Amino acid sequence: MKKRVAILFLFFLTTAFAMTSFAKTGSVEPGLVGAWHGKVQFSSGVLASIQDLEFMYVFNAGGTMTESSNHDSAPPVPPAYGVWRKTGARQYEAKYKFFWNNPPKAFEEIASGGGWPPGGSAVLLEKITLSGDGKSFISTLSFDVLDNNGAVIESGSQGEAQASRIDF
Repeated sequence: MKKRVAILFLFFLTTAFAMTSFAKTGSVEPGLVGAWHGKVQFSSGVLASIQDLEFMYVFNAGGTMTESSNHDSAPPVPPAYGVWRKTGARQYEAKYKFFWNNPPKAFEEIASGGGWPPGGSAVLLEKITLSGDGKSFISTLSFDVLDNNGAVIESGSQGEAQASRIDF
């Protein structure tokens, strides 16, 4: 009986020591999961003329994400939805898609309920590097615009982003 108690005591002591050492080393890398606010600037393509573009991102634990911008209302478009994955130490990539609309030809189309007809979609690919403390990231983006049939209208737009974690 004493031998069992001693073995059990050693097991708990070893486990407690390992957990304490793990906590002290801080070897848990902060991840991408969470909410982020970023400034984005495209250097080419249809979005390059926008000088005040901002993204709000949410990266979910299951590998899905949502993005919305401060320009989603002009023209009105829904948020972007997509997926993300870890590709290396502090390295991630995201692929997300949103729909875009054509402007109405005349105001009367809006007044009569015609609204903004669908124009197509767009796909963004983002390569993300998370800071060591996990509170910010930098990224490069590429952007393709597709028509309603999925044909590429514009390809290869390039941009950069800097984002900060939304935190208390």
